[in-house]
Amino acid sequence: MELQSILLPGIEAKRPLVIAGPCSAESEEQVMETARRLKAQGVKIFRGGIWKPRTKPGGFEGVGEVGLPWLRRVQKELGLYTAVEVANAKHVQQALEGGVDILWIGARTTANPFSVQEIADVLRGSDIPVWVKNPVNPDPDLWMGAIERLYNAGLRRLGAIHRGFSSFDKKIYRNLPHWHIPIELHRRIPQLPLLCDPSHIGGKRELIAPLCQQAMDLNFDGLIVEAHCRPEKAWSDAEQQLSPEALGLILDTIVIREVTQSTESLSALRRQIDELDNKLLEVLAQRMRVSVEIGTYKKEHNMPVLQTARYDEILQNRIAEAAQLGMSEDFMKTLLVAIHEESVRKQMQVMEE
Repeated sequence: MELQSILLPGIEAKRPLVIAGPCSAESEEQVMETARRLKAQGVKIFRGGIWKPRTKPGGFEGVGEVGLPWLRRVQKELGLYTAVEVANAKHVQQALEGGVDILWIGARTTANPFSVQEIADVLRGSDIPVWVKNPVNPDPDLWMGAIERLYNAGLRRLGAIHRGFSSFDKKIYRNLPHWHIPIELHRRIPQLPLLCDPSHIGGKRELIAPLCQQAMDLNFDGLIVEAHCRPEKAWSDAEQQLSPEALGLILDTIVIREVTQSTESLSALRRQIDELDNKLLEVLAQRMRVSVEIGTYKKEHNMPVLQTARYDEILQNRIAEAAQLGMSEDFMKTLLVAIHEESVRKQMQVMEE
C-alpha cells in the first residue's frame, strides 16, 4: 500500500500531530471561542462534530450542515484547518461543498462495510485526507478492510485513529484500549499514520493525560482530543472533554521519547528476549506433542476431547502461580485459553484421523 503524506501545508512533520475541538459544534459562538483558545495553545487543526451518531435515540445528534459555515469562519479568521466526522455519502458531499479540510470515519461507520464503500465511492478522485477510526469491536481485519476500500477508490492520504473498543464490562475505561490491535495494524501497514483518541478511550478527563503519554510511548504519530470552551456544560460527552488550556498543559508536559536510538545495552537485552522467545517456542512445541499423545489415548479409550474439570483446574492453578510471579491474571488467562484452544485443535485432528 503506497500512501502519500497526510499532512497539510504548514503542519510540521513532528510528533505529536494534534487535532482538537469540541465533541459537538453547538453554536457559532462556542465554535469560535474554542477555536481561538486552541490556537493560543498551538493547535492548528480544529475538529468539530457536525453530525453526531449516538448509541441511543434522544441525545443531541449535532446541528447538521448549518454548522459548516461556522467552520468556514474558523478557517478564514483564525487560519486553522478543520476536520469533521462523516457517516454517509450525504455527509461527505456536504462537507466537501462546505470546504472542510479533513474527514474522519467514526467507529460505528467503520464497522459497516456498506457505509464505508458508500463513502469511498463519493470520495473517488478526491485528494482530501481521511482518517479511519477503529471499529467498535476489536477486529483488525475490519479496520484494515475499511482502509483498503478507501485506498481502492484512489485515496492515498489515509490515516488511522485508535479510539478503543466497546465492552459490556467498562471497568476503568469507556472503551478498552487493546493496544495490541493498533500495533498490529501498524505492523501490516507501517507507513500508515496513527492517531490516538484518548477522549473516547478514557471517557473521563482525568484519564486523558496518561493515555496521551501511553500513545506517545507506543510511537503513535499524534492525538485527536476533545476540547470545549466550557467542557462541563457540553451538550455531548461533557465528562471527557478538556478546556483548551488543560489540553495545552498536557501537550507542554508530554514526553516524546527517542524511538530510533539503539544502544549496545539495549541490543544485548533484545538478544536475551530473542533467546527466551526461542525457548518458549520449544517448550510450547513440546507441550503440543504431549497434547497429541493425550488425544491418541482419549481416542483409544473412547474419551471426549474436552475435559472441563481438568481445564478449570489448570486455569485456576496456573493463574494463581502467575500472580505470585508478578504476572497479571488477565494476561495468564488469555495465554492459557490460547494454549488450550490449540491443544484441543490438535486432539481433534487425532480424533478425525
